[in-house]
This record gives sequence, structure tokens and C-alpha cells, in this order.
Amino acid sequence: MFQAQFQTFDDAQSGAQTAARLAALRTDLKARGLSGFILPRADAHQNEYVPPSEERLAWLTGFTGSAGCAIVLDDRAVLFVDGRYTLQAREQIDPALFTIAHLVETPPDQWIGKTLSAGMTLGYDPWLHTADNAEKLAKACASVGAALTPAKSNPVDAIWTDRPAPPLGKVVPHDLRFAGEDTQGKLARIREKITETRADALVVSDPHAVAWTFNIRGSDVAHTPLPISDAIIPKDGRPSLYIDGRKLDNAMRHRLEELADVREPSEFVRGLEALGKARASVRLDQATAADALSRIVAQAGGAPSRGPDPITALKAQKNETEMAGAREAHRRDGAAMARFLAWFDREAGKGKLTEIDAVAALESFRRETGLLKDVSFPTISGAGPNGAIVHYRVTRGSNRAIAPGELFLIDSGAQYEDGTTDITRTIIVGEPSADMRRHFTLVLRGHIAIASAVFPEGTTGAQLDTLARQYLWRQGLDFDHGTGHGVGSYLSVHEGPARISKLGTAALKRGMILSNEPGYYKNGAYGIRIENLVLVTAGPEVAGGERTLNTFETLTLAPIDRRLIDPRLMSSDDTAWLDGYHARVAETISPLVDKDTQGWLRSATRPLI
Repeated sequence: MFQAQFQTFDDAQSGAQTAARLAALRTDLKARGLSGFILPRADAHQNEYVPPSEERLAWLTGFTGSAGCAIVLDDRAVLFVDGRYTLQAREQIDPALFTIAHLVETPPDQWIGKTLSAGMTLGYDPWLHTADNAEKLAKACASVGAALTPAKSNPVDAIWTDRPAPPLGKVVPHDLRFAGEDTQGKLARIREKITETRADALVVSDPHAVAWTFNIRGSDVAHTPLPISDAIIPKDGRPSLYIDGRKLDNAMRHRLEELADVREPSEFVRGLEALGKARASVRLDQATAADALSRIVAQAGGAPSRGPDPITALKAQKNETEMAGAREAHRRDGAAMARFLAWFDREAGKGKLTEIDAVAALESFRRETGLLKDVSFPTISGAGPNGAIVHYRVTRGSNRAIAPGELFLIDSGAQYEDGTTDITRTIIVGEPSADMRRHFTLVLRGHIAIASAVFPEGTTGAQLDTLARQYLWRQGLDFDHGTGHGVGSYLSVHEGPARISKLGTAALKRGMILSNEPGYYKNGAYGIRIENLVLVTAGPEVAGGERTLNTFETLTLAPIDRRLIDPRLMSSDDTAWLDGYHARVAETISPLVDKDTQGWLRSATRPLI
């Protein structure tokens, strides 16, 4: 029996204590003279995954999704979630205590403008909001004569008596054989970018950027090897790294002290104040820097300057070592996927597998590589109608049998030191319906359109996004998520600045790794998604061409379920791409798997027609 070690299937947090916690919060707010409080699902770094000590929203409301926000007033409370979590929120919260609002359609600032009245004071924690977000909320409050007021301390922390301690994951080096560039080289490039922004110093508030710069990794949050930390990098002189010293052994401390002044997190505010007192121009990351940072620098006399952290773009363009590592990680991961898919085909038809069984099996095959550090996110394992829930997370309470005649969607990824993976496959158990095949083929054609795209240097993700949707659109169909996100190198599986979506304004540059994952979701019936990771590489040189061209190299190596494809809907170019891809999968993966899997692989990758 397979077992999962890196993820759990515990049922969602109970909201049984929510009423008492909400009452205690209201009592605390009244004592502070506040009319209400806004609580985002965030930490001081705007991390996607946060440690248990930062799960304030889940503790207060019972909602455990990765994105959301609550506003608590004396007479009402509202929880904002996006479309991914509407069903989950309804199951987890007490509707007598919280109403649910759509985070996108009715964002908090709009709700504030319609709900607050003159003279009210809405409290917020300036460490949990970016400056841009705080300004938007303040403007909404001012529009009705109310005021947004920074709280001196977070009122939730004041009543959360058994709050977990902050994490102390050991910091380890990310070896040069994986990183491909030493810290001194990275700091030199960063300083060039600081000079270009006309700043005196850069505040690095994103722990991913800190980890990349100093070639370190940690274990402070789930599924992403992050050491929670901050840094200040001056245009000239030594940087300062703010990290809990208990995470550093002697060798790690010595290594870091050769590169920077290593200081405790409690000294970070003093470092910001020193920049302010020196009247420095200080670059702050618009996406991750807490509003508190801008306030501290400005109040000390400095000039905070908000904009993109230049490290984000540098980190996104992988060097030759990182690209080679990604290819190797995907070969290894492809072999694990092939073993899983072969096992699944043998077992699923018996009608005894569940969603949890599939998750545990896939993780086990990856662990058997001997190099798995973690999964890159909790596996999405959706049978039948559960597959139509885009960010479904199976629990013991929701666990569903995988039945013949149903589609099964599994979206998973792995963290290896040489690369991060993310792959989705949709599999039929038994015979598919005509609609299943039609919808799957439309999604596949969109996937192929992205994978085979050739585009000029400077093209953005928004310009390519339509390619993935065109065949669905012609049938009056679509999907309500982006087509692709950036992926880190043994860092976050979701990385900026580039993405393939309607909102993807960053140019796609060589060395960037992104996902290619169009889908279709028939509510109450099934979900379809086909996801590979792709690497932006040099495109063909065209005689007489006037633009430098780029294209994608598909990194992910795993069969796409041929049984779900209607060949009549495929163009000859589509079929040629699929057959070529499957031939590469078979050639690369076959030597890495056992004979039984090799036999399955030959059948799964044979030409479509």
C-alpha cells in the first residue's frame, strides 16, 4: 500500500470555535477604538504558502484556501474568496457568522465603499498589506468619510493564545552545480539594476529573491524550499541579510558572513530606519513589500520608491546550468509519471482506487527516485465531478472512488534540487463519451498551439493566451484560469514576472520556464486539463525575417491519453506534433523504467493514426 509523506488528507479546519473567536476579536477591536478590521490571507512577504504561525484567516474563519480576505465589523463579517474557492468556503465557514463575497467581482475596496459610513475607522496590519493595497483601501474608506488606520499590533495575534511559533527550518546551501552562478556574480548584476533605478539601496522583501541571491534554501513553508528572510542590498557596500540565527549552523553562518552582514530579523526595522536617516532613495518591491516598510523608511526621512524588484526578472531567466538541471529533473519525473500512469491503467479499471490512493501512489513513485525533496504543491486528484473543481484538494471526507466511465484529473509536481516540476494529465477509466473526446481534443489543440508557437522577442503572455483558447471559443467554451505561470528553479512552482494569461504583461524571455495548461471544466461532470512545462528558447532563423524569434521547448515528458483524442478534429500539424512528442517521450523515458512500464509506454506513445 502506498503512503504519502509530503502531504496530508486531513479534513478542512473545523469552524466550531469561530463564533467565540469572532466575539473575542470584536471585543479587542472595541477596546482599540476600531470599527472593524481587515484580515488578508497573507504574511509579511506575501508568500503563496505561509507557515502555520501566519494562518490567521484560517484560524479566525475556518477557511483554509490559499487566497482570501475577511472584514469584521461590529454587526457583520464578510469573507472574500475567488472563484476557485467558492464551494470550499461554503463548506468551511458558518454562514450565520460570515457572508461570502467574490474577491474579483466585489473586491474589498468596493465592499468598503458600499458598506462603511462616515466616522468609522477600519483597522489593518501594515505588515500584511502592500503599500498599493493599503492605498486602495484607504481611498475606499475616504470616499465615504471613513478612515483606514494602521494597527500597532495585529488584534488577531492578541487573541490567538495558542498561536504556533515561527518556523525554524535549517538553512542549507544551494550548490553551484545547481545554481550555476555564485552570489558575488548575482550581487554585481543586482547592483547594476539598482543603479538603473536610481536608487541607493534595494530592500529584498521576497524570500524567494533572497534565496536565489545568496544561493540558499530552507524549509520554513510547505512545498517551497524557502528560508523566511529579508535583505538590504546597497548600491555600494556589503548587503545585510536578516534571518533567524537559529536556522544557521556554523558552516552556513560562516559562508553567509563572507557575503553579507548577517543580522537577526529584529534588527530589520533599524536597518530601514538607517536608510531613512541617510536620506536614501530606497527601492521596494511593489508586489511583496509590506506597507510597513514604506512607512518606516519615509518616517525616518528616506524616499521609498515602489516598483518591480529587479531580482524577480533576473531569477526568472534560468542560466545554462539551471536549464540543464530542469531537463534532467523532467526526465527523472517523467519516468516516475510513466510508472504511475502504467500502474493506474492496470488498477483503475478494477473500481477499487480512490483519489487518495492515486496521490499516495504518485508521490511514492517520485520518492523512489531517491532525489525527491518535496512535492511542489498539494496534488490535485479529482475523479469525475471533483475534476471540475479547478483547485480541488482531496480530504478523507471528500475522497471519491475512481469509477469506470469517468475522467480522472491529476495535477502534481515535484521539488528536486536540480529543478521544479508541474504536470497535469487527464485520464479515462474505461470508455469515454463523445463529449469527453471532443472537449479533450479541443483542449489538446490549444495546448499544441502554445507548445508550437513561434513569436518575436518582446512578446507577452497576454499576446499568446488566445492561442490556447481559440478552439474552445469556436464552440462557445472557455476556461476561467490563466494558461500558464512561471516556474522557479528548486523554488516556487508559481513564479513571476511572466505568465501566459489575459493579464500577462511581462515579455517572455529566453530561459524562462512556464506552464502550458489549458483546460475545460463541465460543472458537476468532469474536468480536463493538459499541462506541460515549457522553456523559452531561440526560435528559427527565417530568411528575410526582420525580428528575432523565440519558441518553446517542452520539458515535461509523459504520455497524453490517446484514448481521449478524436483524430477527426485534429489538423495534420496537430497530429505531427503529438506523434513527435510521444516519440521523444518513449525514446527518453523507456531506458529509465522497468520492462512492464516499457511495454505500456510503447502502446501509450504509438502514432495517433
